[in-house]
Parts: sequence; C-alpha cells; structure tokens
Amino acid sequence: MPRYGQITPAQLFRLIGTADAPVVIDVRLPEDVALDPRRIPTAIAAPHQGLAALAQPGGRAVVVCHGGRKLSEGAAALLRTHGMTAEVLAGGNLAWAAADLPMIPIARLEGTTLWVTRHRPKIDRIACPWLIRRFIAPDARFLFVAPAEVAAVADRFGATPFDIDGVDYTHRGDTCTFDTLIADFGLAHPALDRLATVVRAADTDRHDLAPQAAGLQAISVGLSRMCKDDLTQLDAGMTVYDGLYRWARDGFDEGHDWPAGVPA
Repeated sequence: MPRYGQITPAQLFRLIGTADAPVVIDVRLPEDVALDPRRIPTAIAAPHQGLAALAQPGGRAVVVCHGGRKLSEGAAALLRTHGMTAEVLAGGNLAWAAADLPMIPIARLEGTTLWVTRHRPKIDRIACPWLIRRFIAPDARFLFVAPAEVAAVADRFGATPFDIDGVDYTHRGDTCTFDTLIADFGLAHPALDRLATVVRAADTDRHDLAPQAAGLQAISVGLSRMCKDDLTQLDAGMTVYDGLYRWARDGFDEGHDWPAGVPA
C-alpha cells in the first residue's frame, strides 16, 4: 500500500489515457535521465527548483523522480502550497520501469506538440490525435490541410507530418499509422494493442480482424458527414476513442442482453 501522498505505478497508469489524467511532472536529475533516457507517457520534464511556473491551483499532479524520495517529495509539497493536489509516484521512475509499463524514448518527443495531416479525417487521422493527446503530448495541436500541401506546411510551420506517404509516422506494411505510433513511442500494452487492432481493421477495411471495426467505421463516417470543421470532428472523436479505450482496457469481455434470458 502506498503511504499518504503517494500513488503506485499501476494506479497512475489507470489514469493516464483518460480525460481526467493528472499532470505528470518528471523532476529527475540529468544524471538519472542519462541512466534511463525514457519518460512516463504524458510526463513533462521540469527542474525541481522551477515548479512554481507549472502550478495550477485546483489541479492535480503526480511528481516523478528517480526513486520516489527527496526530489519528488519536496516538489509535491511545494506544489501543494500553490493549491494543487500533488502526489509522489511511489518508487519513482525505477518502480515504473520495474513494472514494465510503457515508457517513451525521450528522443522521440521532439516535435510532438504540432502535427499536420490531410484534411477531412475519418479513422486513423482521428485515432492518432487521440493517442498523441492521451499518451504522448496532452497539449498537442493538429493542422488539417489539403493533401498536396501537407509536406510544405510541415516544413514551413515546423509541424510533424503523419498519415501520408513518405514520412516516418504512416502505414507500414499491413498496419496503420496508429500502430506505427504505438511501436515508435514504446506504448505497447494489452489495452492499446487491443484498440489498435480495431482501428487497423476499420482503417484498412479488414473487418474480419475485429467485429467492432464495422461499428467504428460507421461512427467515423457519420461524424465526418456531421462535422464540416475538422477540429470539431476531432473534439467529437476524442470522446469516441475515450470510450473505446475504456472498453479495450477493462470492458472488452462484457456482453449485453436485454431482456435477460430471451433467446437470440
């Protein structure tokens, strides 16, 4: 059991990926980062002396240091003086790694706050922004532009292109861009892998891979018809994928019949 003011890696991971996830603040020293140059999903790096700038009165934070001791204890206490609910990750980064939970290579995090892709998204180009915001960069912004202009916009605006030919983050073989992001950002986990199968099945029109794919495709087409603005569609799609993630995490084996006992 974690002591007062602490949260376990398993408890924190159940919050990451949800709309009400806390801010995760990595206060490890440079020498500790050098030992393990990876970061907990959504974590932002900050020096322990400069946390006042990150304080959000009324908000919730989890502070991570190397072993969950003095740096994170002091940082969490300091954030509480600014009106935040702040907890320490029990065991720190070492405990998270020992639990074999997803960790993102820090080198991959450059360029993850601004992305660009083709306009009029349906499946992969909504699923990928959801994954990025929920597990990689919560403040990420997405530019939806004419297909012929994606590469030029990426160059002029310093945005990372995705889901187009000839870029790093796109389809590989028979997988889709959602799969590529999971692989490259070290996010493989049973729940996300289960969700990825549904996204891949819907996006590549192989509904035999997952029975949920037909429903996801129908909902995605419907949202694209309803929403004339791509960002409005993205906002609606975030809720769809929030629900799908919770299904993939802990509701995938639940059935439904009503009235109960009536033969199909």
